[in-house]
Amino acid sequence: MDFFSDTMMIYITLAAVFGIFMAWGIGANDVANAMATSVGSKAITIKQAVILAAIFEFAGAYLAGGEVTKTIRKGIVSMDAFNGNVDLLIWGMLASLLAAGTWLLIASLKGWPVSTTHSIVGAVVGFAAVGIGTEAVHWDKVGSIVLSWIITPMIAGAIAFAVFTSIQKFVINTSEPLKNAIKFGPVYLFMVGFVIALVTIKKGLKHIGINVDGGMEFVYAAMLGGLIAFIGIMLIRRIKFDDNAEKRFHYANVEKIFAILMIFTASAMAFAHGSNDVANAVGPMAAVISAAQSGELASKSELPGWVLLVGGIGIVIGLATLGYKVIATVGKNITELTPSRGFSAEIGAATTVVLASYTGIPISTTQTLVGAILGVGLARGIAAIDLRVVGNIFMSWIITLPAGAILSILFFYLLKGIFS
Repeated sequence: MDFFSDTMMIYITLAAVFGIFMAWGIGANDVANAMATSVGSKAITIKQAVILAAIFEFAGAYLAGGEVTKTIRKGIVSMDAFNGNVDLLIWGMLASLLAAGTWLLIASLKGWPVSTTHSIVGAVVGFAAVGIGTEAVHWDKVGSIVLSWIITPMIAGAIAFAVFTSIQKFVINTSEPLKNAIKFGPVYLFMVGFVIALVTIKKGLKHIGINVDGGMEFVYAAMLGGLIAFIGIMLIRRIKFDDNAEKRFHYANVEKIFAILMIFTASAMAFAHGSNDVANAVGPMAAVISAAQSGELASKSELPGWVLLVGGIGIVIGLATLGYKVIATVGKNITELTPSRGFSAEIGAATTVVLASYTGIPISTTQTLVGAILGVGLARGIAAIDLRVVGNIFMSWIITLPAGAILSILFFYLLKGIFS
């Protein structure tokens, strides 16, 4: 116990510093999932995106980020491997936070949209496999994550393709696109509200001890979808349509309607993302704090309020300082986005998150949204997609898991050398 009492505050301080660094990386890289399509389609500006994301990402992270978090993220590492070696768990989790944060910094500077989940998973697998032993890793879980790289972008792309194709059929390629946009806009907005409400109910509320099941989640989601559709109708009625712009670009006023829809999708996706992905930073923090304070392993770690506060603040700072680079890559460089195309991509991504939450597939929100944007691009033909940008993104996905693992191993042995 002397070991822990002498170094407890050092470990907790390091957990807070490395945790906010990791949260900063999430904000710099992963918040683009919620905001990139809205900015790329010119529905909102970068400044407005930062303000919206700051409000809703922080609200999601702090209000629905979780009272209880598993000490080992998603059961990737066996707890039995640390019996009698609590110090190894602490060094490993600190190394994982530092490694994942470092990789996210590199990726964000390059403008690569990588997965924060895969970054922290790769880091945990790295230190456990090399520092503890390969038998300490649940390889079946790692295998399912690799499988998700293929599955989730394909599902999101297919849904986004279908949504945008329906918009083309019912709105854009009609004799009265503006009239039909006003008519069908609330229907699409109900769909957005319904899907996003399900995301929040299933992936957000459970973190604050509220479990909605037995089919009631669909009832509540339908009610919220109806409310959002009603608010959308009121906002659409307030739009001042520009006849001169319509003469220059036949669908200018139609896109104004979809720009209204995207404000809802961006805000709600930001809340859901904050409530879900803040765990990538605060999960390892909770493990370190619990182990450092008690000197024992715990199957669950109570999250102090300040830990979620650190995570929320870190995400907002990351978005404000470096988030624009990844937003530019995802929202502008893959394919040209208009509000109707961006809307299709966001609802494709959101729907995939809902499907994954029911099936238990471990997904990357980054890969999901990029897949959705590719689906929209394919609906316009392969020539509409910048394949060079897509190739760079795919390459960054492939190297994320080993990059996080290698960095984690290096930091693990560094910390072990310092404290042992």
